[in-house]
Amino acid sequence: MATGYLWLKALHIIFVVTWFAGLFYLPRLFVYHSTTQDEPGLARFQTMERKLYRAIMQPSMLLALGFGAALLYAGWSGFAQSLWVWVKVTLALLLLGYHHYCGALIKAFAAGTNTRSEKFFRWFNEVPALILIVMVIMAVLKPF
Repeated sequence: MATGYLWLKALHIIFVVTWFAGLFYLPRLFVYHSTTQDEPGLARFQTMERKLYRAIMQPSMLLALGFGAALLYAGWSGFAQSLWVWVKVTLALLLLGYHHYCGALIKAFAAGTNTRSEKFFRWFNEVPALILIVMVIMAVLKPF
């Protein structure tokens, strides 16, 4: 493999890891935020969520997807006929939707219009883990 391709892969993995760190932590903040009643606590969660989303998750998402697209482009001839890569791309698109839904939830909390329960957020928190499991299996085992 060419060194440039390996650099793309390394950078893709780094930013996937940082993006997932945020995707795992932000919904956990939503769990606690949804049960908080005091004004200082609400303000603290709003600040934490906004900073996590804007300073860590957004740039990580853009870089992970950008390096992933570059990997697809660089290896297109080998990937085009591989079903596993299309499953992985589909999951990445679902994750992108999840990411943007998290952004909408941040806005709802900031506006005081969140209608979701702690129980919802506990289940919601599990979605990225399930997507990650399937994505890693696709990328490592290439089952089809």
